[in-house]
Amino acid sequence: MARHSGRNDVTAAALVMDRSLETPSLSIVVIGRNEGDRLVRCLQSIAEMRLAGSQPALIYVDSASSDGSADRAAQLGAKVISLARGRTSAAAGRNAGWRSAKSDIVLFLDGDMTIAPDFVLESIGEFRNSAIGVVFGDCRESDPQDSIYNRILDLDWIVAVGPVEYCGGAALIRRELLERIGGYNEHLIAAEDTELCSRIRATGSTILHVDRPMVRHDLAITRFSQYWRRAVRSGYAYAEVAEQISPYDAPVWYRNARRNRIQGAAMIALIAGGPILAIKFRSFMPVLIVIAIISALALRTAIRTHWKKSPLSTRLLHGLHSHLVQIPLLFGQLKYQRDRARGKSSELIEYKDSCEPASRSAR
Repeated sequence: MARHSGRNDVTAAALVMDRSLETPSLSIVVIGRNEGDRLVRCLQSIAEMRLAGSQPALIYVDSASSDGSADRAAQLGAKVISLARGRTSAAAGRNAGWRSAKSDIVLFLDGDMTIAPDFVLESIGEFRNSAIGVVFGDCRESDPQDSIYNRILDLDWIVAVGPVEYCGGAALIRRELLERIGGYNEHLIAAEDTELCSRIRATGSTILHVDRPMVRHDLAITRFSQYWRRAVRSGYAYAEVAEQISPYDAPVWYRNARRNRIQGAAMIALIAGGPILAIKFRSFMPVLIVIAIISALALRTAIRTHWKKSPLSTRLLHGLHSHLVQIPLLFGQLKYQRDRARGKSSELIEYKDSCEPASRSAR
């Protein structure tokens, strides 16, 4: 997919100016669970934003943290809403936040993000076009050098500029649009933003990705077990959201879920088949063939993602990840189907460790 230019690809016919939002009011909703110093950095970055109008309302929704995150947020001036244990999820947190807000526009952030100081100032004017319902910018990892996982997954955040099918958790959204569609689906343990976006597009509103920095994200994955759990959670979301969205509303999501089922099964067969054939024929050749096939797939993906403008070595690693990750993604889909057959719903699948205490120095 070629990266588009920075020009917004909204047709001239759609450029209906919404004069009621010449100077829209803003609320900021931050959600978090045991983010520690990450949350402190998030709230400090909000305080440093440059804005044309008055200071926006700041709401922090805490999901049963045990590290004192709610107290830290209150000390930094946020209105704190604490979710009851047992109903903690990103969707529940975001709903509690925007329903407490009174503004025209809501900026959603996660507690492990920091906001670029000029993003809101430069982007909120997009809502003068009444066709625009959601605006978001570029998300990148804050510390891609901390681990190979951060370095690889940083490339997943890079998407094409212009109208898109869905956004991530960080975005500017019209509050009246959230009211109209009922907000986020609290039954989902992940990908609640994808499901929300399908309903937003059904109203005729545009989801716009603008070509400017928005947030730095602290993925904080340093171990393979974290990488695996995050991928399983994503696979679970593939299957769960696909049950609730029409394939006509989210064709890319359906294609990704179907492709994962095919590629995940093929990758398992390939990786397992090589050693089995090597033992059977007493030759390393089947294993070498498997390595060659996976390497060729990684190289092809690296070439196709040249528009992401990252070093070839990083794109090769990302290419390898994009194929091998199909295995835990498939496991996640199978976990959802197993839970559904048993009539149970999964609890939140967490992959991130609690952050260090806020009293320690920030990185």
